[in-house]
Amino acid sequence: MKRFVLAAIAAVALGGAAYADTIKVGVIGPFSGPFALQGKNFKAGIDAYMAVNGKKVGNDEVEVIYRDLPAADPAQSKSLAQELVVKEKVQYLAGFYFTPDAMAVTPILKQANVPMVIFNAATSAIVTKSPLVVRTSFTTWQTSTPIAKVAFDAGVKKVISVVSDYGPGVDAENAFKAGFEKQGGEVVQAIRMPLSTNDFSPIMQRIKDSGAQGVFAFLPSGPTTLGFVKAYNENGLKTAGIKLFAPGDLTQESDLPALGDAALGMQTTFHYAVSHDSPENKAFVAAAGKAIGNPAELTFPAVGAFDGMHVIYKMIEATGGKQDAQKAVDAVKGLSWVSPRGPVTIDPESRHITQNIYLREVAKSDDGKYYNKEIQTFEKQGDPGLAAAK
Repeated sequence: MKRFVLAAIAAVALGGAAYADTIKVGVIGPFSGPFALQGKNFKAGIDAYMAVNGKKVGNDEVEVIYRDLPAADPAQSKSLAQELVVKEKVQYLAGFYFTPDAMAVTPILKQANVPMVIFNAATSAIVTKSPLVVRTSFTTWQTSTPIAKVAFDAGVKKVISVVSDYGPGVDAENAFKAGFEKQGGEVVQAIRMPLSTNDFSPIMQRIKDSGAQGVFAFLPSGPTTLGFVKAYNENGLKTAGIKLFAPGDLTQESDLPALGDAALGMQTTFHYAVSHDSPENKAFVAAAGKAIGNPAELTFPAVGAFDGMHVIYKMIEATGGKQDAQKAVDAVKGLSWVSPRGPVTIDPESRHITQNIYLREVAKSDDGKYYNKEIQTFEKQGDPGLAAAK
């Protein structure tokens, strides 16, 4: 069966899809289930890009085909990717909310002659698994390293680290530890939780018992992050003066109304805030807000998808619509543009995105809306985790 699938992939790579007038892009993401909002943001970013830039590159029409992967499931991710390549004859694969799902697809890219553009999955190592992977999101090393300095500068010398036990969580743990110890701080304990954890009260007790002055946390955005921050407040850690530090996954904009005043003042470091003050972002928020229907649901996966489509359009342009994965990837190495998040570049060596990382603080606007207010910029941040991934 495996031999048959690979043979079919090879046939597609060499066949008529190479000169198709319609360029198909296959997008895999969570469009149902507990993480459906993130998939909805993928689609909003794609729809916004196509609304602003049209559905054609040269003479070629761009068609996006979606496949639903409600939760992390590497085997199903690979199966969906093979179906998209063989049956739908897609020339590009994109999306991928969870790291294990992206990792599972990298082995088929070369023979399929298809590039992968990652809209979210955040483990550093993914880009090392195939030369045909390009990332337009971020990594947890990239977003977790600056918060270590922020914590130390706030007078916190002892921290307990709490992360989800999968690739990005382990990366976040290692990134924070490396950055915090470099400053002179100490990580007194490191807790890794199963990805399925939803009762955080025992974790909160362990944090209290650790004697740490602060907690560093990483969980994938969605119900888990909302539950964790609520537990932090409800179990008295905030009132006990134990400070919470995290990358921006924990304060995505769509969760802020549910967190309410309890989140005010919480600081995170991240690559994007919906409130980012630039003409490019104002135009993006208007288009993506219209695409998603309810602008309050707009959050960071939308900008990863928006910029991902920009990269794919540049690939189609460079190849004249023909199926040539390596030429497509080579064409975007070193590509720079002004994204809704700020100035970005696809690093020519790693194929990962170089971008600003912002320190944000949860604030309340005059009209009573909660938002992430950018208060400091760490400019042109690459991915410090790539050295560890090799």
